[in-house]
Amino acid sequence: MPADLAVIGLGHLGLPLAQAAVTAGIDTVGYDPDSRPYAELRAGRSPVEGTLTASEIRRMLSGGFRPTTNAAELGRVRTAVICSPTPLGPDRTIDLTALGDAARALAARLRPHTTVLLESAVPPGTTENVLRPLLEEGSGLVAGRDFHLACSPSRLDPGNRTHVLANTPKVIGGLTPACTESAAAFYGRLTDKVVRARGPREAEMTKVLETNFRHVNIALVNEMAVLCHDLGVDLWDVIRCAETKPFGFQPFRPGPGVGGHGVPVDPGFLPYSTRTPGHPLRMVSLAQEINDRMPSYVIQRCATLLNEHGKSVRGARVLLLGVTYKPDSADQEAAPAREIATRLMDMGAQIGYHDPHVLDWRVRERPVPRADSLYEAAAAADLTVLLQQHRTYDLQGLAVKAQLLLDTRGATPAGAAHRL
Repeated sequence: MPADLAVIGLGHLGLPLAQAAVTAGIDTVGYDPDSRPYAELRAGRSPVEGTLTASEIRRMLSGGFRPTTNAAELGRVRTAVICSPTPLGPDRTIDLTALGDAARALAARLRPHTTVLLESAVPPGTTENVLRPLLEEGSGLVAGRDFHLACSPSRLDPGNRTHVLANTPKVIGGLTPACTESAAAFYGRLTDKVVRARGPREAEMTKVLETNFRHVNIALVNEMAVLCHDLGVDLWDVIRCAETKPFGFQPFRPGPGVGGHGVPVDPGFLPYSTRTPGHPLRMVSLAQEINDRMPSYVIQRCATLLNEHGKSVRGARVLLLGVTYKPDSADQEAAPAREIATRLMDMGAQIGYHDPHVLDWRVRERPVPRADSLYEAAAAADLTVLLQQHRTYDLQGLAVKAQLLLDTRGATPAGAAHRL
């Protein structure tokens, strides 16, 4: 059966887009070569933690959404949006393997006048230098003449119920002006505002700037946290005061490390031709270094606190609260909790955890004991470490029950716990 839209990649980007399209009345098919997302969706469950609820998936299915593993469906749509994962590889370059596979599957079935859109986070130049050649070679069609091609990087914040696709402006950069307008016509059905970039590279670089802006500012405030602790200054009070300035300041808050799906991108790691050498963003590289060492700093603080209370890390009972990368979500993507737990275990600590959104948690493929009663577990633990501030946590009550509490989020009342 023909559909108006194919969403390629049913992960944390593709599922919310498909949901918005179905809600807007767009006949949508979701393609993923992996059979697991298909099976989960057909069973009415989300294949990705922290994206859509089971009830939202059921509403999508009843609204006509059709997940599939059959690539032939891609040849029957007017618009195709590629939402394939693009993770960082071991050498910190972006892995475009899934994107390439999606492009080849689509190219073999691409019809004239189709609009192809790229939402995956990619290095600037990917739409033109990677995606375009794959589509043209596999289809025999020419981008900008026979089909429309544009980049519109996703701006979704998983779990955010305030800023959703409908009220978040969509940046669009087409290969040609006609490509941009075709993309704008599609996204205009889903969002209140579209912003036209000069081209695909400008749209791609917008994502790089937005992600690195947050990454660099988190690194700054993480460094301030270490400095303020050494000087005996309450950083959270400093931030409270600073954010009253009505111009020139935006508050960021420290934490035990960064996580999530948006990866910081240093153009120094991007593939350039021999004629165009890379120009590394030194500030981004330094921010990465600072944020990467925050889990180690948390371990250092844990060891110091235990020592100050006559205990060593070896044999200590440590309770970790909140193992997801963001509050009130089940998404664990790149959350620092796993590294912190691993390092504590290496030092001989006995680790337990509590998270209302994560019922089973494994470190090194071994299950970590989950606390059934939060207060009882905190009272029994030698050290409780708040890693994520879920709204269900009564932090004032927790501070009273815990023998020793390290708050890495600055969420507890002043003086109630040791803060990062």
